[in-house]
Amino acid sequence: MVAAPALAELREVCQPQAKLQSRNGEHWAGRMYMRAISLRTTRQLVRTRVSPNTLTWVMVVCGVGGGAALLIPGPTGAVLAAVLFQLFLLFDCVDGEVARWKRQFSMAGVYVDRLGAYLADAALMIGAGVRAARGGSELWVSAGLAAALGVVLLKASTDLVDVARARSGQPPANEESTQPRSQGIATARRFASIFKIHRVTNGIEASLVLLAAAAVDAGLHNLDATRWTLAGITVITWGMVVAHLASILSSSRLR
Repeated sequence: MVAAPALAELREVCQPQAKLQSRNGEHWAGRMYMRAISLRTTRQLVRTRVSPNTLTWVMVVCGVGGGAALLIPGPTGAVLAAVLFQLFLLFDCVDGEVARWKRQFSMAGVYVDRLGAYLADAALMIGAGVRAARGGSELWVSAGLAAALGVVLLKASTDLVDVARARSGQPPANEESTQPRSQGIATARRFASIFKIHRVTNGIEASLVLLAAAAVDAGLHNLDATRWTLAGITVITWGMVVAHLASILSSSRLR
């Protein structure tokens, strides 16, 4: 078997600083701890014949599986969901790192990566809705579906900026162009950034919040914490949908 590359050499090729320092291009958990784990995983995977696209599909399975795990009653389901979303994050890092080392890039890989992000977050919200409805009102399923639609719209509104720019013959938007020109929207954006409430619209963070809710439920012997958590996530998500749309339209991204 081919010898594993040195970590320093691997880091230089697979974890370019421009990407790691990008506010929109790198998840905070990636910078905090997952990139250290992923690099060691990548070090072993580059010695195999596994392709980056295969790893991306593994990421998708982990994310969708995380949503399905919430159907398992009690804390077990919530623990499994949180673990699977950590694996989702791991493989989201690893697939790109392996692609950079092996120089195996494809549009199909980018497409499946984005599709996986949509499916994973939506699956988690739907799973939370079904979980919350157990022994209660079926309206909680609707709340989960509403949250799933909201997170999909949030991601789509960002991706559609690139679609609009590409069809207009413009290059991808840079981070400077994302700054809103409206002072009111800029202030609201800074407020959201301080309190980080927007993070619960992401499946990785939401799975941890739902895990905490499941722990409370176990102590109270009901699902009230999960239900209130889902209600809060749904409200925040739709608030973010409106705010994000306003931020896009008030920035220079579409001009």
